[in-house]
Amino acid sequence: MTSFKPRNNRAWLGVLPVLLIVAFSAVIPLMTVVNYSVQDILDFNSRFFVGFEWYRETLRDPRFIEAFLRQLLFSFTILLIEVPLGVAVAKGINRNSRFTAVTLILLAIPLLIPWNVVGTIWQIYARPDIGLLGWSINALGITYNYTTEPLHAWVTLIAMDVWHWTSLIALLAFAGLTSIPAPYYQAAELDGASRWQVFRYVELPRLRGVLIIGVLLRLMDSFMIYTEPFVLTGGGPGNATTMLSQHLATMAVGQFDLGPAAAFSVIYFLFVLLFCWVFYTSVVRSDDA
Repeated sequence: MTSFKPRNNRAWLGVLPVLLIVAFSAVIPLMTVVNYSVQDILDFNSRFFVGFEWYRETLRDPRFIEAFLRQLLFSFTILLIEVPLGVAVAKGINRNSRFTAVTLILLAIPLLIPWNVVGTIWQIYARPDIGLLGWSINALGITYNYTTEPLHAWVTLIAMDVWHWTSLIALLAFAGLTSIPAPYYQAAELDGASRWQVFRYVELPRLRGVLIIGVLLRLMDSFMIYTEPFVLTGGGPGNATTMLSQHLATMAVGQFDLGPAAAFSVIYFLFVLLFCWVFYTSVVRSDDA
C-alpha cells in the first residue's frame, strides 16, 4: 500500500518576499525595457510595433560600435593595471605591524568617495591652468591638456579609475594573503623556495578565489562607468571618452528616443552578461583541466 506524505506548502511563504523583491527590482523593469525595445514610441498614447528594427539599427550604428570598442579598451586596460598593482600593494603591507589597521583604513578611503566627487577632484586636479597635476606636468616641459587632447583625456581617465579602484583589489588580495596558514610558508622556506616561487606556487593559488571576485566586480563596474568620465571630460574631447553608458543616456534622456534606447539597453545588458559568463566559465574550465 502506497502512503503519501503530506506536503507543507507553507514553506513557499518564506521565499515569497524574496521573489517579490526580485520581481519588482529586476524582472519587471527588464521586461518593461524589452517591451519598449520592440516599439516606436511617439508619445504616451501613440506606439507602433516595429519588431527587432531598433536592435538591427543599434548594431549597425557607427556611434554604438565606436563606443563599444572604447568601452572594451577602457575595461581591459584598467583590469591589466589594477589587478597586478592591487596584488603588489597587498603584498607590500606588513601583516604584523601595529600600523596595519591604519594602512588598511587609508587604503579604503578612495572607495568611500562618491563617484561624482571623484570626477570633480580629478577635473580640478588635472587642469593645466590651476590643477596641481596638470600645472606640474606642463611645468616640466611636457604639453598636457586633457580637455583638448584625446590621448591626454584617456590617460587621465585611466589614472583616475586606477586611483579610485585599485584599493578594492588590494583589500581583497590582502584578505586572501592573511588566510594562508603559516605552515605553507614554513614548508616553502624549508624547500628553499625563492620569493617568486612562494608567490607562484603558494600565494597565487590561494588568491585565485578573491581575484576572480575582484575581476568580476571591476569588469561589471567598468562596463557601467558613467559619472566619473562625464564629470571629468563630458565624453570629450569630441567623443574620445564617450562610453556605452553615456551614449545610452544621450539617447534616452537627451534625445528621448525610448525605443532605440531600450534596444540599446538590452544589448548593453547582454554584453555585460556575456563577458562575465565567458570569464567565469574560462576560469572554471581551467580549474577542471
